Amino acid sequence: MGWATGIAIYITMWWVVIFAVLPFGARPPAHVGKGHAPSAPESPRLGIKMIVTTAISAALWLMLELAVRAELVSFREMAAG
Repeated sequence: MGWATGIAIYITMWWVVIFAVLPFGARPPAHVGKGHAPSAPESPRLGIKMIVTTAISAALWLMLELAVRAELVSFREMAAG
């Protein structure tokens, strides 16, 4: 896999994983103030979620890279049909 393909796959994985990680630990506030959405999380902890997402995406990308190098997965064969 080339470097451009690797970056594109990593970015795609990162976005999929962030949407899977965002709901973890999200709890609505006990008291909702005027002008605030009742469904907004009290403490979203976005920094830690971004770090976790980056680590999970890196691990998944590394597994895919190793599978491509071991020729277990071939994008060229998939494209050829």
